[in-house]
This record gives sequence, structure tokens and C-alpha cells, in this order.
Amino acid sequence: MSAREKYTVVIGLEVHAQLLTASKAYSTDSTEFGNLPNTNISVITLAHPGTLPRSNRKVVEYAIKMGLACHSAITRYNFYDRKNYFYPDLPKGYQITQDKTPICVGGHVPIKLKDGSTKNVQLTRIHMEEDAGKSMHLAGEIESLIDLNRAGVPLIEIVSEPEICNSDEAYAYLNEVRKLVRYLEICDGNMEEGSLRCDANISIMPVGTTKFGNKVEVKNMNSFRNVQRAIEHEIDRQIVLAEAGQTIVSETRMFDATTGETYSLRSKENLNDYRYFPEPDLQPIVVSDQWLADIKALMPSLPAELFEKFTAQFGLSEYDANVLTDSKEIALYFDEVCRHTSSYKMASNWVTGAVKSYLNERTLHINDFPISAARLADLIALIESGKVSHTVGAQKIFPAMLENSDAPLAIAEKLNVLQEGDADSLTPIIAEIIAKYPQKVAEYKGGKKGILGMFMGDLMKATKGKADPKVANKLMEEALNNA
Repeated sequence: MSAREKYTVVIGLEVHAQLLTASKAYSTDSTEFGNLPNTNISVITLAHPGTLPRSNRKVVEYAIKMGLACHSAITRYNFYDRKNYFYPDLPKGYQITQDKTPICVGGHVPIKLKDGSTKNVQLTRIHMEEDAGKSMHLAGEIESLIDLNRAGVPLIEIVSEPEICNSDEAYAYLNEVRKLVRYLEICDGNMEEGSLRCDANISIMPVGTTKFGNKVEVKNMNSFRNVQRAIEHEIDRQIVLAEAGQTIVSETRMFDATTGETYSLRSKENLNDYRYFPEPDLQPIVVSDQWLADIKALMPSLPAELFEKFTAQFGLSEYDANVLTDSKEIALYFDEVCRHTSSYKMASNWVTGAVKSYLNERTLHINDFPISAARLADLIALIESGKVSHTVGAQKIFPAMLENSDAPLAIAEKLNVLQEGDADSLTPIIAEIIAKYPQKVAEYKGGKKGILGMFMGDLMKATKGKADPKVANKLMEEALNNA
């Protein structure tokens, strides 16, 4: 038995999602990313004496949307709390957050495991809070530079129960959370820009025991892959300590993406270190029945719903449905195509193939794609009817559709690529070809059926590729058998 097989791994994730509001959580300061340092600030962000915060209604609505998407219970009476700790990039010296009344309680996020089964990762809570600023350390410099543009930007913190078992499950969970916030359009989900951040709480315990080990929190992971790497390293580090009989210290560690290792940052704080108490400068938020109903009415189709529709109603494979629902825009475009065609599999192939390739090569959004869902469905219908081959559709008609707004049939006629599928036009050409190769005909009738390809090649040359392969193949076989 390997050392890792002796231990059960326990992981809980805390995901901070930066909300896509125009202004900050408790002030009118801009949240725009990329502005010059310390330009998105005011006396409220700077915590000048006598200034008062004010709740941002949109922040509350976005938090409720996430809770509804995660099947959480929505807290109707909310008040804010102060979480007291000092950082140079937190001007107030405390963070406005929620401690006793998180806006969303419980719920779950379903993830797909490698064996194809589904696991619901249970949530503890989702709560609203504000972000801190950003400290920057230039190479070779001992001073820290502070940018307060991010201070006060609204966040929701999504806290999972400690029931994720390995780094693969953590990756799947983060992917689902990112899909949800993007479908809801409440966060852009870019870990590289810091708008989606993840802290991992990791512990181990001997197999067969129920008492959790000392947990270690790992921060500073700016990609899904780095979350996996950090978790793997931390599991190995803790197992080495446990096998050597050493104590695993409950602490906060940072992940170094260059070395792939974690290092100690500080000892783990206890909750009482934060000295939570109700925020006296903000009124409680009451979520009325009407307000909640209005938010529910605006909920979009979510990945799980579209996945079910694409597999159950459209008959697609789970793989195809997963690829399509990975992006909200692609999923909705495909769904719109399917309003105009019942050839769902062909539509899926076109959207995940030619359409996505065109967008990716040019880094375009689907809104900038020049072919409407209805026009793509018309091209699919043209291929399904046998009027053009799939190859001609992909190599000639589709590129022309990108350049102009003509209907696919009009383009096919202009390019002279419509297939000849009627027997009357193909029969005399087939007769001429058969007459040219009497020896080959005899070989075919003698059992060398592979020669059919030679006859078909001549036929496609004679018709300049416009013969419908299915019809032509059948007519050629009949002609050879009767020769």
C-alpha cells in the first residue's frame, strides 16, 4: 500500500467571484479593470472620517442569482458585519462582509466525475463582501506599492463543504462554478485577472477515521491548473509529515507557480481574531417575496438545463453536450440553430467545428459571427437534402457565407456546385464509363468489388464533383451488376 492510500484527503474550497457591477459594493466608485492605479477611488474607498457606505442593490441581486443557481436557501433578513483585520491595502482596517446572515445558505454544485457519475458538492454558504486593494512588490525593491482601485469592489464568497476528495474534483468544481457565474453574467470568471479567486483548505486523516486533521489554507492560485498543482503538492507535503510522525501546523500557505510548491505565510487565524460585529453604518437588507420573484423571473437557462435538453431532447452524446454548454454564448447559438433544423447532430458538428474554429482563430465573440443561426440551418438543410455534399458545404459555401449575406442555395448556384442527383442525368455518363473498361467490369463481376472506387472516381471527374455520392454509388453498382 502506498503512503497516499493510507490517508483520506479532505478539501474545501472558498471561491471569491468579483461581481460585474459598474460601481463598488458600498460607493459609486468605478469597478473598471485596467485603469491607472488609484484612480477608481473616493473619500469612501479611502475611509475618510465621517463618510458613510451605501448598499449596492445590484450586488444583492447578483448574489441571490448565484444562490438560486446553486439551489441554496435565500436569507430574507440580511445584515452586514465588520471583519476586523489590518492590511496596508484595506484603508478602513476592517472589511464589510456577512457573518451571521449569509445571503445564501446551503445548496450544491453538481460535478461530473471521471467515471461518468455525478457528485453534488454541498455548499456551506454564499455571502457578500468587499474586496481589498492590491499590494505590488517590484523585483529588487523593498518597498510595497498600493493600488486601491480594487478596494471596495463587490465579491461573493462561495464556500463549499469539506467533501472534495482530490485535485480532479476540485478542478471540476471550479469549472462548474465559473460556468455558472458566466451564464448568470455576474462575473467574467477570469482567474488570470483576479476576478475569480480560489483558496483551498486541505487536510488529511488516516483511512477509516472520522476526525479531520489540521487544515492548511493555500492561497495565490491564479489558474485552474495551479489549483490542481497546489493541492497535489500540499497533499504530498502533509503525508510526508504524517508518516514522519510530525505535526501538521494549521496555517496559511502561498503557492509558488514557478517551483510548484507551497510556503508558509502566517499561522491560521481563529474566528475570534476577526472580532466580528454588526456593521452599524448599513441598514439591514430585507428580501421581499416580490423582489425574489422578480429575480427568479430573470434567471437564464443554466448549463445543467441545457445539457439535459441537448442530450434528452436532441439526442446528443454527453461529450457533445458538454462541449456545447461549456460556453453560454455557443450553447445559446446552437439552441437557436436547432429552432430551424431537426438535424441536431449535424448542427452540433458545425457549431463545435467550423463555427468555434472561426471564432477562436480570430478571438471573436459569437455576437460578431457573420452567419446567423437561421442561415447555418439553411446550409445544413442543403446538405441534408443531398443538393450539396458536406465537403463542398464546408470548403466552398461556408467560406462564402462568411463574406456575404446571400442564402446558401444562392451561393451554391452561383458557384455551380449543386449536386446532380437524378438518374436521368447520371445514367448515360455511367454507361460511357462502363463501356470504357470492359476488363475492369469483368473483374468487378468476378468478385473484385474494390474496383467500384475507380468507376466512382471517373464519374466524379466527369460530373466535376457534382454527382450526389449516395445516388451515384447506387446507380453505378446497379449498372455494373447488370453489365
